[in-house]
Amino acid sequence: MLFAILSRLGRLVFVMFGISVIVFLIFFATPGADPAARIAGRNASPQTLEQVRQSFGLDQPLPVQYGLMMKRLFITQDLTSFVNRGQKVVPAVTKAIPVTLSLVLGAAVLWVFGGLVVGVAAAAMRGSVADKALMAISLVGVSMPVFWVGEVMNLLSQSRLHHTFLFSWVPPLGYKPLLTDPVGWFKALLIPWVTLAILYIGLYGRILRADLIETMQEDFVRTARAKGLSEGRILLRHGVRSSLVAFVTMFGLDFGALIGGGALLTEVVFGLRGVGKMTYDALQTLDLPVILATVLYASFFVVAANALVDALYAVIDPRVRDAH
Repeated sequence: MLFAILSRLGRLVFVMFGISVIVFLIFFATPGADPAARIAGRNASPQTLEQVRQSFGLDQPLPVQYGLMMKRLFITQDLTSFVNRGQKVVPAVTKAIPVTLSLVLGAAVLWVFGGLVVGVAAAAMRGSVADKALMAISLVGVSMPVFWVGEVMNLLSQSRLHHTFLFSWVPPLGYKPLLTDPVGWFKALLIPWVTLAILYIGLYGRILRADLIETMQEDFVRTARAKGLSEGRILLRHGVRSSLVAFVTMFGLDFGALIGGGALLTEVVFGLRGVGKMTYDALQTLDLPVILATVLYASFFVVAANALVDALYAVIDPRVRDAH
């Protein structure tokens, strides 16, 4: 088991190294493009361009440039934005990470719980009116763009119904740090959590229902029925556990993508300056150091989330555990 964990960690480091090289080459070795001009920003003076070249070692071979950039990112952490002069990139990304983590973790709890409830309930009542109603509601949730749901929620909670008992507790848009104001943190994020989770509850519920119905036709389920087990027990103990493999796979991909900046629209709508919003702003101004840092950050979480999913497979599915 220890060897398997070390092997996965080794692969994670290798993949991260490969991603960092590819991202670096895209930004710094594109033919016909001057990386100094990209880093310095639009309309930079010749003095600034020369300062950038010297600071980033752009007159040296590519391997040296790569080493200097990774050193600035991960060791000295003194990578500076030339668009927002004086802004240290790594501290700015570090400050944005708790915002995105708080948003995505809270929403993930809601969508995992909601998806399980919807999927299992619909599969247990397959073909009934309740099943059709749950699937119809799920389809509506999947169909609504998250930015539109967010704007509607803001309209109701911040304006039209803010004076009523339903939304009088809702604070102004923005983020409250968990450690300094836990209650404010919860109040500020509750509606963004619900907004982000609505899409995934519908998606995960529909997929889990379809997988459960297919699983309930398997031979091992027939064997369980032959042993006299109740349908409810078979569904929960055998069907759900088997179907969780696909559920966890999806969760790993979606969670990693959202942590890596995929929650951008939710962050923008609710005034949360997370990694997604930071990346979006950097793209607007072509702030290359910030883009490079946030891309590497995003890829790290996607790779780490998939490594975690691989580990969970061994817990959920005995066949995977036996293969190691």
